[in-house]
Amino acid sequence: METPIADFVNAYRQSGASRLHMPGHKGRGPLGCESLDITEIAGADALYQADGIIARSEKSAADLFGTVATFYSTEGSSQCIRAMLYLAVLHNPSRSGRPVIVAARNAHQSFVLAAALLDVEIVWLWPEESPFSLCRCNVSRRQLERVLGALPRPPAAVYVTAPDYLGNAPDVAALATTSHEFGVPLLVDGAHGAYLKFLPYGAHPIDLGADLCCDSAHKTLPVLTGGAYLHVGPQAPADFAENGKRALALFGSTSPSYLILQSLDLVNRRLAEDYPKLLASCAARLEALRADLRGDGWRVAQSDPLKLTISAAESGWDGGDAAALLRRGGVECEYADPDFVVLMATPENTERDFVRIRSALERNPCLGPLRRPSPCLSPPETVCSPREAVFSPSESVPAANAVGRVLSAPTVGCPPAVPVVVGGERIAKDAAEVFAYYGISSVQVIRGR
Repeated sequence: METPIADFVNAYRQSGASRLHMPGHKGRGPLGCESLDITEIAGADALYQADGIIARSEKSAADLFGTVATFYSTEGSSQCIRAMLYLAVLHNPSRSGRPVIVAARNAHQSFVLAAALLDVEIVWLWPEESPFSLCRCNVSRRQLERVLGALPRPPAAVYVTAPDYLGNAPDVAALATTSHEFGVPLLVDGAHGAYLKFLPYGAHPIDLGADLCCDSAHKTLPVLTGGAYLHVGPQAPADFAENGKRALALFGSTSPSYLILQSLDLVNRRLAEDYPKLLASCAARLEALRADLRGDGWRVAQSDPLKLTISAAESGWDGGDAAALLRRGGVECEYADPDFVVLMATPENTERDFVRIRSALERNPCLGPLRRPSPCLSPPETVCSPREAVFSPSESVPAANAVGRVLSAPTVGCPPAVPVVVGGERIAKDAAEVFAYYGISSVQVIRGR
C-alpha cells in the first residue's frame, strides 16, 4: 500500500532545499525529527482542502476501514467528536428550540463542551449497572427505545461510547438498528477501539451500523499521539461525507502536524500487511495472562481484547495501591481509580512486558474484596443549559463545600467517563460524596449560584 505523505516528506528532506518557510527550526534541532516536520508547502497538500497526497492517504484508510470516507485528525478524537456533533446538527437542525442529542452519560468532556458551544440540549441515558462506576454506562436497546419514543420529535443524533475506559461496550448493532428505526443517526466515540476493525470478526462500530465514528489511532495503533480518524459509515447520510472536512476545519488548527500525518499515513501499510496476525497473537497472550492472574487470586473484569482490567476492590485492593504495586515492578498502567486498574497492550508490547505484569502481581495475598460502601449517583437537577453554564462567570470551590451550587464545567475522574455533574446541573449531596470517593477535591461553579 502506498504511503504518499511519508514519501513526499522524506523526498523533501533528502532534497536539501533551503527552508524559507515555517516552522522556525528549519529542519534542524535537538529532537532529531525536525527534518521531517514541515508545513503545507507546495506539493504537501492541505489537510482541510485535501486533493493530493493527504486525500490519497485518507482514501487508503477508508478502504482499510470499509467506510464511505475516513478523514484524518491531528488533534485526537476530541476534534472528531466536536465535528460529529456539528455534522448531526447541520444535517437535522432544530426548527423549534435547541437541537437535541440523546447520549449515554459516559461521554468524553469534549462532547459536553461541544454541546455547549453548539447550544445542544442533551438527553442523558444513565447507567443501568450496579454498583456504580464513573467509567461504565452500558445502555440497552430497550432503554434507548423508551427515551426516543418519549421525545416529541426525533433528536439530531444518538451518541454512545464503545468501548469505554474499562473495555466494555454496549450492543452497538442493536442501538444502531433502534436509532435508524426512529430515523436518527448513531454517533460512536470509538476512541479506544481503532484496532477492532482488524480482528477476525466484525467488532468495529462502523461494521455494526454506526453512521459516524471517531477513533483515536494513537491509543491502540502504532501512531503518534494526536493521530485520529473521523469515519463515515456506508449507510450514513450523504452530507456527512460531503461536509466532513468542513466540520473538522471548524474545530481544528490551521497548522496540522505533518509528523502525525506521516504516522497516520505509514500505519496504513502496517495495517494492510501483518497487523491482523500480530493483533490476534497479542489478544491471545493477554487472554492467557488474564487466566494466570485469575488463578493467582485476582479478579479480572471482562473487557475488550487489548485491555487488562483488574477489579482491584473485588481483589481486596485499592486501585491506587495496586497501580503502585505494578509501578514498583516496572509497569505503568493506563488508569487507576479506587475500584479498577486498567492496562492497555498492543502488538508493540514485548513478552518482557507481560512477564513483568505477572511478576509484579504474583499471588494475591488478599482473601476477599474490600468492604466499603459503593458510591451512588442520581441524575442531578438541571438549572441551565451547558452553554449558559460555560459562558457564565465562575469560581473554583472545594468539592466538599459545593453542595447546592451549579457546576460551570464538567467534572469527571477520567475521560471518557460518567460526569459526576455537567455544566448547568446542581451539585447534590450524593455528587459531593462521589467527588470524595474519586479524589476530586475542587470544582468550578457558576459565581452567585
